[in-house]
Amino acid sequence: MDEEKNRLASVGRLCDIVARLRGPGGCPWDGAQTHESLKPACIEEAAEVLGGIDILRETGRAENLKEELGDLLLQVVFHAQLAQEKGLFSLEDVAQAAADKMVRRHPHVFGSVEASNASEVLDVWDQVKLAERQATGGADGSGASEPEGLLDGVPRTFPALMEAQKISRKAAAVGFEWDSIEDVWDKVAEEKAELIEAYAAAPHAANGKIDTSVAGEFGLGEEEAARRAEAAEMEFGDVLFALVNVGRRMGIDAESALRASNAKFRARWAAMEEIASEQGKRMQDFSTSEQNELWGEVKGR
Repeated sequence: MDEEKNRLASVGRLCDIVARLRGPGGCPWDGAQTHESLKPACIEEAAEVLGGIDILRETGRAENLKEELGDLLLQVVFHAQLAQEKGLFSLEDVAQAAADKMVRRHPHVFGSVEASNASEVLDVWDQVKLAERQATGGADGSGASEPEGLLDGVPRTFPALMEAQKISRKAAAVGFEWDSIEDVWDKVAEEKAELIEAYAAAPHAANGKIDTSVAGEFGLGEEEAARRAEAAEMEFGDVLFALVNVGRRMGIDAESALRASNAKFRARWAAMEEIASEQGKRMQDFSTSEQNELWGEVKGR
């Protein structure tokens, strides 16, 4: 109980500090902030939390993650303070709404619904969200106004892979789904074929990049070249969207998977640079063939 009181006291202290910074005689910068002006900070702090998680995974050190979570918590407290000043809601209201939502969306824990694995839990979660929307007109069951479209509750500001996964999950929850994962793989093959066809039809330079400036070499006018270039880009997006759905059916988060692949590439590239440095060279001093040999060496470690 004492530990819980101390934890709540720490959050209360942070709230008091933010209120002081916003109040008379406080900080001019903090006093000038609005929900809109803090948007970039929210994105930045959330991204830095991901960096802290990576550091924890790679080194076992948790200090960075603790600090970044604190910065993200500060954003929550700050926005709640702004809202409280306008008589909209308080941090306590935010916490209560979150707690109520967790109980509502975990009927397999707090109710009689059965869900024996993580995949079934996600299905239950989506079904509860859909029921909330249908029953109240609000996405969270609070009765708050919500756009009518099923996908309108997914912010367009999400990273593209995350948005693709979210909207496809929502569509699948109401029955717009492939019968099997093999069907999704067939969709990937279909989209790949359409991309290859669209790329072949688009003007592209000798280096392979789509380039409307060489439209004349393909017997195309400026407008048609732009249309074909855009069509190839759209088909590439369709391939990515189909692959996201493969991941969704496998229970793989596309955003996390790509982030892990990025981290793997960074680590291997750093190892290659280390080898080059030991030889008194830079990466650009190696031929492509030599770079591929280095890649194979570090990949085999």
